[in-house]
Amino acid sequence: MRARHVAGAVAVAAVAVLGAAACSAGSQAGSQAGPPSSTAPSASASARDRLRGGLLTQAQLPQGFHLLTAEINSTTTAAPHGPASTVPIASMPCSELGVESFMTHHAPPLEDVAVGMEQVPEQISEQADDYGWFGQEALDRYAPGRAAEVMDAIRAAAQRCPSYANALDSSTTTQETVSVTAADVPADDSLVLRIASALPDDPEPYVSEQAFIREGDVILMVQKLVAKKPRAGVEAVLPAAVAAYRAATAH
Repeated sequence: MRARHVAGAVAVAAVAVLGAAACSAGSQAGSQAGPPSSTAPSASASARDRLRGGLLTQAQLPQGFHLLTAEINSTTTAAPHGPASTVPIASMPCSELGVESFMTHHAPPLEDVAVGMEQVPEQISEQADDYGWFGQEALDRYAPGRAAEVMDAIRAAAQRCPSYANALDSSTTTQETVSVTAADVPADDSLVLRIASALPDDPEPYVSEQAFIREGDVILMVQKLVAKKPRAGVEAVLPAAVAAYRAATAH
């Protein structure tokens, strides 16, 4: 993560813990771009190409936003990336709500793709309230009926963890407060997780957000990493992301 998005060394540590897995899609995409062409059926490859085609492009991003393809690769990763956890999302540790990878770890999709994006603030300062917008979009495709189960599990986990402590290291613990709302986008199902992280002796919490939109067997996720007094949340990108996916899958 980039230090200019938070103020102070402890805050940077919070970003690393809360958002480290958000960048995992990039590293995994680079190392696991899919099965060898000699063993992957052409129909499967075509499905992965269509999923990747549903990601936001630079032309589809709202004004002021930029893609970060060098940091989060948009190549299909051909999930799962490794052995799945035997712990379901609904009963996973509360601390895992703050990282994107809980889906691929606890409920691996058949395929997933991701792309990073940011909006740089006009003035970069440790004292400024506006730390810009930094996050990613991901598309996860599941077996028929599985995406609905995953959405229910995410909602159940968030409702089970309205508040919890999260140890960053041996001397720093944050207090996390979780809120759950529906996204303001028509969809088969939707929810937005907002996690406010209060650091010791800091009255202003850092806020991270994840929006989940289910379109049939695909879950579209937009994640905005932690910031103080955010000028804009996931809603700044979510409508464009949904429109891009629907346009790509309309034919």
